[in-house]
Amino acid sequence: MKSLILMLAVISSFMSVAQSIKPNDPLAHTYSIVARDAKTGQMAVAVQSHWFSVGTAVPWGEAGVGVVATQSFVNKSFGIRGLDLLKQGKTPQQALDILLAEDDGREFRQVAILDKAGRVATHTGKSCIDYAGHANGENFSVQANMMLNDEVVPAMEKAWNEFDGLPLAERMIAVLRAAENTGGDIRGKQSAALVVFAAEATTEPWNDKLIDLRVDDSDNPIKEIDRLLKVYRAYDYMNQGDLYVEKNDMKRAMEAYNAAMRMFPKNLEMQYWTAVTLANDKQIEKASEMLQGIYAQDKNWRELTRRLPKVGLLNVSEENLMLLLGEE
Repeated sequence: MKSLILMLAVISSFMSVAQSIKPNDPLAHTYSIVARDAKTGQMAVAVQSHWFSVGTAVPWGEAGVGVVATQSFVNKSFGIRGLDLLKQGKTPQQALDILLAEDDGREFRQVAILDKAGRVATHTGKSCIDYAGHANGENFSVQANMMLNDEVVPAMEKAWNEFDGLPLAERMIAVLRAAENTGGDIRGKQSAALVVFAAEATTEPWNDKLIDLRVDDSDNPIKEIDRLLKVYRAYDYMNQGDLYVEKNDMKRAMEAYNAAMRMFPKNLEMQYWTAVTLANDKQIEKASEMLQGIYAQDKNWRELTRRLPKVGLLNVSEENLMLLLGEE
């Protein structure tokens, strides 16, 4: 009887140790990149996984500080704590060493840390599921686990070096695409995320995260996040156009609006506000022609036009308003 009790105690003790070593954290077996643009100083994380909403777990960052990707058996605290350690003056390697030293599940973790100077530190635990590995250098680190083959990480590193002429966000997506084209996650694909942070923090922290795109569930998340980035770029042109309007620089405003419409010629929103800008610039005939085409596709835009003069967004005479409404 005493032997049985002793045996059960030993088994119980072993199981407790095993459970403390193997974490119960959420899974995010995946591939990702943390990187810094040497020209602008902007920092970014991009990730794709066959797991729902990977963007809520893997990527972390702060303008003027750095970025973190934490994956495999995800220890989410590595994101916030890693950034705090960087703010305390620790190097990425020092921060990583501290995080791992305090984590019994370190061999199941995969994590990369990059600071605003472009220094990186990466860890792939011995218990990450094959194929798993990483490659890093100045301004970047690529890491992957549970890949179909051992060619994914080299393909990501090669893509990072080859696409150095692209803006940072587009370059990050090129790296994800290279990983997927080489085999990617052995389970397939489901979600992706892309975040880009400013090189330095400002007094307006709400503007310091420059790009924040997520695809939580998709048959082709990289294709979708690439599409969303193009939409983002188009609306960025629209915002530039609005700023030029405020400065009464209509020539540059129209150039920005036209750039947006060239990217998405069927987008009624972009067409509509371009037409409104033309009307405010006293180009009534051209504005009316555009608006009639918009109304033909969706009559609600006509009703919106009626409401704009009241709030000062459309400054035309009553006669010209009728022309714009197509009710002269």
